[in-house]
Amino acid sequence: MDLIQRPQATWAHLLGQYVALTKPRIVMLTAFCAVIGMLLAEPGMVPWRILVFGTLGISLLAGAGFTFNCLVERGIDARMARTRGRPAARGEVSVSGAAAFALLLAGVGAWLLLAFVNPLTMWLTLATFVGYALVYTLVLKPATPQNIVIGGASGAMPPLLGWAAVANDVGPQALVLFLIIFVWTPPHFWALALYRVEDYRRSGLPMLPVTHGAQFTRLHILLYTCLLVATTVLPYLIGMSGLLYLGCAFVLGGIFLAYAWRLWRQYSDALARRTFTYSITYLAALFGALLIDHWLRALVPV
Repeated sequence: MDLIQRPQATWAHLLGQYVALTKPRIVMLTAFCAVIGMLLAEPGMVPWRILVFGTLGISLLAGAGFTFNCLVERGIDARMARTRGRPAARGEVSVSGAAAFALLLAGVGAWLLLAFVNPLTMWLTLATFVGYALVYTLVLKPATPQNIVIGGASGAMPPLLGWAAVANDVGPQALVLFLIIFVWTPPHFWALALYRVEDYRRSGLPMLPVTHGAQFTRLHILLYTCLLVATTVLPYLIGMSGLLYLGCAFVLGGIFLAYAWRLWRQYSDALARRTFTYSITYLAALFGALLIDHWLRALVPV
């Protein structure tokens, strides 16, 4: 019986390792932001083909980028407690296997977007893949402590991609969605880097707490959080949202600012962890409020 079950368990385990390379939780966040962009671009129902194949294509290309990232950084990941359990870092997935898997995901994702969505979304998503997998992973991340700031452009693309999938263009509203995530990214990741600073020091990556110290990083988290709160007012200012969203943005932003202020004045690793966790909740709640406001305004035009 063991001899019969073992091959099945081995294949299931190997499949799980390949799925883990795609960083599924981050792919889910990517898909969530892309769907928000789709829903905001359409006052009514999003066509099911665009919703399904657009989300799937964007998610597959995101997974391809994360797989390539795990492949390139397998040596770095092996030196960090947070990432040493990743399949490539443990050597459970071969280099050629991971590379082929990444190319397969990218190819299928690009084909789905071209065949069922539109060429604009395909090219924008491919550019995002190249920006993350090549420009950020290979060039920026090991070269500058501003890697998160500059490389954040790739991570900020999902709602813009979702918008392009529905509208087949990139208007001011899509750019505002992009800008919100772009400004959100540094305080989000620097909070993580603060309590994982020894991990990053061992990795050799020039993260801001390693190169400029904790106090400098905490000040920049506060400054970027102030900029973030100001940026989240833009949907209201351009007529994209109403007072419901604006009120939620101020409440959510006020809580984020309180975390950032305390982090600057009274630092602890536990507080940095809570700040990092809240930043994820903050982004989901902010976009959720924007979507609810959008639907209410569609039902009751102002």
